[in-house]
Amino acid sequence: MTSEDAHRSGFACFVGRPNAGKSTLTNRLVGTKVAITSSKPQTTRHAIRGIVHRPDAQLIIVDTPGLHRPRTLLGRRLNDLVYETWSEVDVVGFCVPADEKVGPGDRFIAEQLKKVSRRTPVVGVVTKTDLVPKQQVAEQLLALQEVMDFAELIPVSAKDSFQVDELSDVLVSQLPEGPQLYPDGELTDEPETTLIAELIREAALEGVRDELPHSLAVTVEEMNPREGRDDLIDVHALIYVERSSQKAIVIGRGGERLRTVGSQARRQIQALLGSKIYLDLHVKIAKDWQRDPKQLRKLGF
Repeated sequence: MTSEDAHRSGFACFVGRPNAGKSTLTNRLVGTKVAITSSKPQTTRHAIRGIVHRPDAQLIIVDTPGLHRPRTLLGRRLNDLVYETWSEVDVVGFCVPADEKVGPGDRFIAEQLKKVSRRTPVVGVVTKTDLVPKQQVAEQLLALQEVMDFAELIPVSAKDSFQVDELSDVLVSQLPEGPQLYPDGELTDEPETTLIAELIREAALEGVRDELPHSLAVTVEEMNPREGRDDLIDVHALIYVERSSQKAIVIGRGGERLRTVGSQARRQIQALLGSKIYLDLHVKIAKDWQRDPKQLRKLGF
């Protein structure tokens, strides 16, 4: 086997401002949903790992929270998670959406990345190219080029798969030679309970008012096969909010909103587990949990 043909394996991570399309791109590359997506910024709260299997390589993509100016202890911890991830991967993909001008937030991230780029290649990725004309994509590539020196620069669209395979090739080319790190067929190393909690949070984020997204957290308290049934799993989960007014929003009039959240989440969880599930959801108040170290630990941050 020549060096050109050698199997490569390693880690890549996508970074960028909140809502730059990192999670959607991760899901497209992996070929299935491993990271939740939402139009609300800062949806991602964990470094979710998705595994891309290729004959010539195994690429593990770490989807990180959006880097932002933190206003809470949770925000600071999410930023720390991003910096920690950068220092451990083989290649970084810096995502900037095609439909938004390169701004101070992008420049701030680029300044941080310059410190990393001496030892870790950084690939510039212009996302969401399906939203703008080709001319605007070209202008965005030029604007991004001025922000820092990239190992490579590539425009993509996760929505219509434009250049997604090419991006995979670019990332793989930066990985070291090595054997598979995960078994064939494994698409993520996240525990099922984490993925289920995330799917419930995604459903709860849809259609709620703007003040709510950062106040929502979900934990799976219990998950067991139903006694005497091998085709049904009971899932008991708690949705945490910070105030009683938020609890009322999540539950909705006569419990209507919570029922909608339950049925949306149930469909996604059944697809994930390949089994029927009974989903028991309750909403609980954890006052100012985003600022309380003890509660943050309890909720897994």
